[in-house]
Amino acid sequence: MSIVRDSVVSFHYKLSGEDGVEIENSHDNEPVTYLHGHGSILPALEQQLEGRVPGDSFSAQLSAADAYGERDETAVMRIPLKNLVYRGKLEPGMIAGVQTNHGMRQVRVLKVGKFNADVDANHPLAGQALGFHIEVLDVRVATEEEIAHGHVHGEGGHHH
Repeated sequence: MSIVRDSVVSFHYKLSGEDGVEIENSHDNEPVTYLHGHGSILPALEQQLEGRVPGDSFSAQLSAADAYGERDETAVMRIPLKNLVYRGKLEPGMIAGVQTNHGMRQVRVLKVGKFNADVDANHPLAGQALGFHIEVLDVRVATEEEIAHGHVHGEGGHHH
């Protein structure tokens, strides 16, 4: 079976930055399992997976715009400490939560002051071209319930 909309797909990947240095590798963990055509993974990567079959192995190069977007310097901001959600002592490099009009969002702490913190709301990989090496492991037809819910259920997916 080839990958089409409403397929449940499992794959392993190696992710590298534009310099070729490996950033992540799923091979030591469970494979990624997602519902194809439902916005669960990067759209440009989903396009590269379309039509593939189990056993296919390929590389995909994504521009920064097609990966996690370009860096947005307006996403670097100063926020009152009382508006941040975190555990322990707040320090540079930590990930904290901040409530926005679109729900809770993660930010990376850059600098901590007495009353405020400078944070970066950009995705950590924003502004970078990325290279993926993908190995398609399994493809199956999604259940009606998975399609209705927009995600995979059971092993490798969501559990209600």
